[in-house]
Amino acid sequence: MAAEQKKWSMARVVIASSAGTAFEWYDFFIFGALAATISKVFFAGLDPTAALIAALGLFAAGFAFRPLGALIFGVVGDKLGRKGAFLITVSLMGAATFAIGLLPTYATAGALAPTLLIVLRILQGIALGGEYGGAAIYVAEHSPDDRRGAMTGWIQSSASFGLLAALLVILGTRTALGEEAFLEWGWRIPFLVSLLLLGISVWMRAKLAESPHFAKLKEEDDLSHAPLKEAFGTRDNQKRVLTAFFGIMCAQGAVWYCTFFYMQVFLGRSVGLAEPTVNLLLIVMTLVSAPLYVFFGWLSDRIGRKPVLVGGMLLGLLLYIPGFHLIASAANPALVAAQERTPVVVATDPATCSVQFDPVGTARFASACDIAKSLLVARGISYKTVASSDGATHVSAGPQHLVIPSGDALAGPELKALKTATGEQLKAALTSVGYPAAADPEAVNYPLLLTVLLGFVVAACALYGPQAAALVEMFPTRVRYTALSLPYHVGTGWVGGFLPVTSFALVAITGNIYASLWYPIFFTALSVVVALLFLKETRGKPLDAV
Repeated sequence: MAAEQKKWSMARVVIASSAGTAFEWYDFFIFGALAATISKVFFAGLDPTAALIAALGLFAAGFAFRPLGALIFGVVGDKLGRKGAFLITVSLMGAATFAIGLLPTYATAGALAPTLLIVLRILQGIALGGEYGGAAIYVAEHSPDDRRGAMTGWIQSSASFGLLAALLVILGTRTALGEEAFLEWGWRIPFLVSLLLLGISVWMRAKLAESPHFAKLKEEDDLSHAPLKEAFGTRDNQKRVLTAFFGIMCAQGAVWYCTFFYMQVFLGRSVGLAEPTVNLLLIVMTLVSAPLYVFFGWLSDRIGRKPVLVGGMLLGLLLYIPGFHLIASAANPALVAAQERTPVVVATDPATCSVQFDPVGTARFASACDIAKSLLVARGISYKTVASSDGATHVSAGPQHLVIPSGDALAGPELKALKTATGEQLKAALTSVGYPAAADPEAVNYPLLLTVLLGFVVAACALYGPQAAALVEMFPTRVRYTALSLPYHVGTGWVGGFLPVTSFALVAITGNIYASLWYPIFFTALSVVVALLFLKETRGKPLDAV
């Protein structure tokens, strides 16, 4: 009877913790999945490229505040308890997400709309900063030493369930209402649904008892009274935090967010797949990933955390460049053929070209050079830049030569109108030499496309599956919540969260749609080196021995 009760208690711990985390990921991910729609609703005053970059930047802003949430709720979790901390985080996340669904749009409230959206995204980021560490630690501190990887793998899979729920709700709403109604008001539904999920999550978590390891510390009156000082003020813990960040989390932010978020931008913007098709592909990837997190967590219980983690990093490194080239060829072969047959050249005065990195979408980018490059990037077209002999800006593709006007002297509405008109002229010129307006659904090589995408999924899951167990086993119980949460959320929040907007901006800067890959390549390679040199194996290590 005792064994049966223990088994049920562990199952309840895993289900309640994973479900609550999945609901929080749902709340956070619907924004990323709706980036293109958000850009139209809240940044209607900007041209399409700047609006998308602004939306991606706002998505990143939520991640930027995750380390702050990690510090705030890490202290709460180490001083007052794991359960209380993640009850607060799920409530804050749910309330902020529901409020986004009630916001006025740019058309009705002007600049106030994106301002309020920024505030709510910051609250979401702070809430998520306290969520993951609490759930992962809570499950790990209940788990047997020899099954900790598999048990915490369910917490890792909660990200998949949250993303899957977000994609399904968005796709279902969009399909049921139609694109026009969805853009007008239907986009609010996925945000408003979070209120129901919030109620379920709070009810489930309220029934849980405190973590046994924390309860033991409390009973022995051995709780940390200064978690921040203890977690980051001692040499041993500083080494652990730095190893966790550089050896695991930099790669996690690069591989996972490249696979599940930047991939959406690349498929939609760079190669021109329709949004519903991109959503369906992401749903397939997410469905496949859910059991893989648990599998790789289980595998790390058998062969060790380090070989599984490093294996995922190395697979990601091997896939980045050839994988994205294969994805482009499979998704839009006509675009790839056109770029090989008729390359695009931008002849301009280099002095008039800006570095088009604008994560908040406030820069004008009004010179002829900037207009030409931003329009080409928006269509996913690589180009070569050369100095023009007359100082003017020309876009050439085969026999087509288009002079691009400058918008430096124009006000906002006139500049937007100029970019729109020039974009139509550029589209007509490129279409006449064989550049497709969008990917042809009949020409997509879905078997090849899915094979490559699932290769990235395997890499992301091998890295993410054992991660919670590896991180929990690195830090002592007294400061585990605080010490674990900060490197995790700096890695995913800053490295991962800023990957989509930085990668998109790199394409705008260089004119090469594959230049975006140097960002994840750098951070993944960094983690491989640090992990091989400094990451210790912790499989099966009793948590009291840390």
